Amino acid sequence: MKRNEPEFYQEMVVAGTLNEYLNDVEMHAQEELDRIMLSMAKQDGTDDELKATDLQKWIGLMNNYRHCAAEIVREDWVYS
Repeated sequence: MKRNEPEFYQEMVVAGTLNEYLNDVEMHAQEELDRIMLSMAKQDGTDDELKATDLQKWIGLMNNYRHCAAEIVREDWVYS
């Protein structure tokens, strides 16, 4: 934002609203990440039963979902 929209950035710094804005963006990005992860897990059938029977596999799948969801969120929220 500082590089791509310097006027908007400077206005927020002067007004003292930059931290509030960035916290709001982070909160919404985290909500989106969680939503995408849960959607991926549901689509693949990764559930609490798998967690109870094969914890290592469940952890690996959840880490993979988190990584993929983070890439999607970065593309949508950071690089756009």
